[in-house]
Amino acid sequence: MTDRAAEFTEDALLGGQLRLRQPRSGHRAGHDAMLLAAATPASSGDRVVDFGAGVGAAGLAVARRVAGIELVLVEIDAGLASLARQNADANGIAADVKVLDVAAAADAFAAAGLAPDSVDVVLMNPPFNDPARHRASPHGAREIAHVARAATLKDWMHAARRILKSGGVLTLIWRADGVAEVLTALARGFGSLEILPVHGAARTPAIRVLVRAVKGGKAPTRIYAALMLNDESGVPGERVQEILAGKGVLPLAIP
Repeated sequence: MTDRAAEFTEDALLGGQLRLRQPRSGHRAGHDAMLLAAATPASSGDRVVDFGAGVGAAGLAVARRVAGIELVLVEIDAGLASLARQNADANGIAADVKVLDVAAAADAFAAAGLAPDSVDVVLMNPPFNDPARHRASPHGAREIAHVARAATLKDWMHAARRILKSGGVLTLIWRADGVAEVLTALARGFGSLEILPVHGAARTPAIRVLVRAVKGGKAPTRIYAALMLNDESGVPGERVQEILAGKGVLPLAIP
């Protein structure tokens, strides 16, 4: 194995339906990306944009489940964006990869082909670790991918609101103890919220929250029964195994 090849791993996700090349160290796709994909509603013909796509895991997983979408992967790190292109090609999935900061201005988005009111679905896994409580990583890409700035959530929500059509859908995953931040950021321009808490194990606090929101939505908020990643013996439950194997979706993905 060459030194260059040793820097990457080849990983199978969705029970082998999706194969990803990704860095051995630094930011790596995992359960969060697959849960986000399983919570994202999409139909054939939809234009679907994955913010902070990394190596493409979540967006490509949606495309593997829903044929005929127009997939756009937005990633600030050029190296990860290159891997996302390679992964899309290797999996036979058409994807337009944009090297772009999600916090960039509207004209930068328009120049990249993401004009206002032009997208049906946005999914995002923003950096969400609190810098005051998160030990700095020696890997720059990992730090960018995981640690939130004060304005991160606001900026990402604003970008999603701008490019989504009226009635377009946003799905995101965030740390559970920051759900108030999510609700505050969504208060401007989004409604019809659907919320799914995710627990690492039974009898422990939620570690993640999955949220679906509609641009201009007016329906009452819905909160679903929590998803337990592991049962009391520490074994992944049957439902979780099905979702991670690409054999099921979460309630948020059901229209």
